[in-house]
This record gives sequence, C-alpha cells and structure tokens, in this order.
Amino acid sequence: MTYSNSPLRYGLVIMMTLCSFTLGSTALAQNEAKPARNRSTQGRDPFSKYVPPRPQVKSTGLVVPPSVQERIAQYKAQKQSAMSARVAAPKPTTAFLLSEVQVVGISRTPRGYAAIVEAMPIKLSYVIYPGEKFYDGQLVAIEDNRLVFRRETVYTDGRREKSVEMKPLRTANVSEVMTAEKPVPTTQTVAASEKPSEQKSAADKP
Repeated sequence: MTYSNSPLRYGLVIMMTLCSFTLGSTALAQNEAKPARNRSTQGRDPFSKYVPPRPQVKSTGLVVPPSVQERIAQYKAQKQSAMSARVAAPKPTTAFLLSEVQVVGISRTPRGYAAIVEAMPIKLSYVIYPGEKFYDGQLVAIEDNRLVFRRETVYTDGRREKSVEMKPLRTANVSEVMTAEKPVPTTQTVAASEKPSEQKSAADKP
C-alpha cells in the first residue's frame, strides 16, 4: 500500500506545481501588458514644484464708432424714415461724438439755459438744451461756464459703462478777440467825416 500511494502523491505534487507556474506566468504577462500610469494625466507630480494655473483673461476692448460720414448717413436715413412715419425726427447732434463738439457760448432763454455748440467735423453750430442726445452720450446740465455730459462707453463683450464728462466754454482766439473789439462807426462819426469834404466843396464854388 505504501508503495502504491507514492506515485499518486508525487503526481499530485507535480500537477500543483505546474498549475502554480501557469498562474504566475499569466499574472506576469498581464502586468507587462498593462500600460504605465502617466503622472501628468493622473495628477500633479508630488516631487515637482507647484505652479499655480494661469488665470484666463477675456479679451475685451472698446467698440470703435463708425466714421463721421457713416454716422451722418445713418442720421439722414433715420430722419427720412421718421418723416415717412410722421414722427419726430432725431436731432442732428445724434450723429456726433462728444469729443467732436466744442462749446461756443452759453445763454439764458425763456426755456432756461441754452448752449451753442460747434460740430468740428462739419463746422456747423447748433443750439442745445439739457437732455440733448449725442452718439455716445447726453447733455445733463448747463452751468455758467461749462456743460455736463453723461458719456456711455460700450465694450465688445456687451458691457456698458457710464461716466460724467465736463466740457468748458471755449476760449476765444486772437482773431475773434480783435473782431469783437473792433469799433463800429456810428452816425456821428460818419457825419463828422463827411463835413470837411462838404466844406471843401463849398469853398471851391465860385
């Protein structure tokens, strides 16, 4: 009995050894086939220096207004459509920027303070009152020596900002001062200048 059981026991040991060897080879092959984990994709390397991410800054800028010729053409089209619809037409000042306007004079009228402004691109003057609209702003108030505007700035991302802008009364240049100070001849001056010639002509008569 002892000798008959020995071959069976040796066979079982050999089979178990072969199974263990087979399982170990399969596991080794699976580990070799598995790709190495990429540290950069799985997370930050704990041994590298921490670098904060760069903030994403949205590119925003000012909306550039069209040229003065295009704005005047738009105003004419709006005026024509308003006349066709029989509604109040927009004022000519809606075609000009605040930077294109100079304050020529300020006066008091029955309606209150009024200002005379000059549109520099076309060299034309307009009388305006508080509430008058411009292409990029609106007249808020008229003071003794300046105008107060509310400017509206438009950005490319749709954002709008409003600010207060003051425009002082334009100072007169040298030619304007000389024109204003030039004396106007009166009737007495003209009569006095004519008297010597009349006396000379009378003396020449026989």
